[in-house]
Amino acid sequence: MTFNRRHASLAMLASVAACGSSGPSTAPAPQFKRYSGPPVTQVAVYKGQRRMHLLNGQTVLRSYDFGLGNQPVGPKQFEGDGKTPEGLYFIDRFNPRSRYHLSVGISYPNEQDKAYAAQFGRSAGSDIMFHGRGPEGNALAPRNRDWTAGCLALTDQEIEDVYAMLQPGVPVMLYA
Repeated sequence: MTFNRRHASLAMLASVAACGSSGPSTAPAPQFKRYSGPPVTQVAVYKGQRRMHLLNGQTVLRSYDFGLGNQPVGPKQFEGDGKTPEGLYFIDRFNPRSRYHLSVGISYPNEQDKAYAAQFGRSAGSDIMFHGRGPEGNALAPRNRDWTAGCLALTDQEIEDVYAMLQPGVPVMLYA
């Protein structure tokens, strides 16, 4: 098989489009912030408003604006659709060496997401994260508010706060 310009372009596009968890960066892990306030008991994400709230019960502890996938309207259904999921998920992983500074993963895809995509012979995708911009995201983020492959992008400083505040198992509700 011959490696040509088209293959190189596709490879570059795939690496830029991927969200934060799949590959560690070569940069050293950042210094971690500490959080000693009330625990976050849920995360409410309002895609249409581009607003995320970290809550303890009904009390908003912190709120952030964010960028979405490059096709922000509608729920994620298939790998590569550029959409961000909608529905209930859970915090399930943390990556201190994300390409996008830090990243916090949610449990997408769930069994329903996988079953929906499978009925069309497609993959639901994976690796949906809250992440920073990092060096790779900086090129796209200033020009496009919604630049990820389906993740929620914060500033590097904001993802440091979110990373410190969240724990595995915290529910994340993503609304349209």
